[in-house]
Amino acid sequence: MTPALELRHFSRADLPEIRQTLIDVHADVHAARMTDDAFRRKFPWFVDHWGGNPGFSCVIAYDGGEAAGFAYGAPGVPGREWWRGHLEPVPEKGRTFHFSELMVRERWRKTGTAERLHRALMEARGEDLAALLVDTTHPRVQALYEAWGYRKIGEDQPFPDSPVYAVMITDLPLQQPKTIKGPAPPK
Repeated sequence: MTPALELRHFSRADLPEIRQTLIDVHADVHAARMTDDAFRRKFPWFVDHWGGNPGFSCVIAYDGGEAAGFAYGAPGVPGREWWRGHLEPVPEKGRTFHFSELMVRERWRKTGTAERLHRALMEARGEDLAALLVDTTHPRVQALYEAWGYRKIGEDQPFPDSPVYAVMITDLPLQQPKTIKGPAPPK
């Protein structure tokens, strides 16, 4: 069942207001791994890094007053996007939105919340492509993004202490999801 969530959009100017919410959701999602994973403990730095970008965009899903999850990212610097080294030839239209994070708290998983956050964030974008990284040890997450239209173009380890990631891109605007046909609803 899809919960009744309110999706709110935020920009760089809103970062002081939402920063702690993002950090709290991340800490909740990764609670079991925070003590032994130095890379995950760097998340506040990543929030500040991405949130400092003039084009930073974030969507937070709220269930009442509680944050259920979020998605955020920012446009890449034209010609300097990190995915370019993985694709030959580079697409003519290459303005890219770097989709940095998507997190959903346990209670709201498998309810369509992740896809709703993703769509809400991407539908507001004017770039040609969206790019993201997925930890290669999470094939189900990669498969989810593939179902949403992304394709893997390579692998990268952007930091010495980070996981190895699948580099994935998709064209924007997003295609509408395929409708599953079933029996007509009763009249």
